[in-house]
Amino acid sequence: MADIRGNLRHIIDTLPQGVKLVAVSKFHPIESIAEAYNEGQRIFGESRAAELATKAKALPADIEWHFIGHLQTNKVKIVLPHVSLIHSADSARLLQAIDAEARRIGRIVDVLLQVHVAQEDTKTGFAPEELIEYVTSGALEQLANVRVTGVMGMASNTDDTARITSDFKAIKETFDRLKSLPMKDSVDFTTVSMGMSGDYSTAIDCGSNMVRVGSSIFGEREY
Repeated sequence: MADIRGNLRHIIDTLPQGVKLVAVSKFHPIESIAEAYNEGQRIFGESRAAELATKAKALPADIEWHFIGHLQTNKVKIVLPHVSLIHSADSARLLQAIDAEARRIGRIVDVLLQVHVAQEDTKTGFAPEELIEYVTSGALEQLANVRVTGVMGMASNTDDTARITSDFKAIKETFDRLKSLPMKDSVDFTTVSMGMSGDYSTAIDCGSNMVRVGSSIFGEREY
């Protein structure tokens, strides 16, 4: 059994000031989340809509639930009543679906734009140039109930540290380009979410200010 308390303390002690920790609790039981909560952790990440909704109803109301997986448009309705931040806004179609549902339930939803730089077709998101073009087009101005607060991305699944570093730098560069041009007037556009259990230190070195750490806190997932 994982030493959740010790693991969490260790992770927090290694994070520079200003870097937020998302404890990735997907596939882990409510009891494990409650243990981390009792140690002061308040941000948890889930990747399945129904699982997030179930846990949100069972756990304290002051938890910030982040949706970190690929979100299907038909699951937006399940997620929106509970989620504080959607990391994985990976297409114009999904952003429109989030906006429509957010408008229906009367709330503003924070999202991160997912940047795809990894050498894997299984990962989703906007290619950097595609994202620059999308935001520059003014499309976000039509989404009154979506608040874009930054970008998210993942490095290639590889042991090649040079490739991982290159991927993270490309994600941060995309954020910087957006911040300097189409998003320059947005006070909310501040988050660079990248880095997981095996590479979050590298991600922070490359400019991440939000890391998503699961197995290093909770142990291996319980599928």
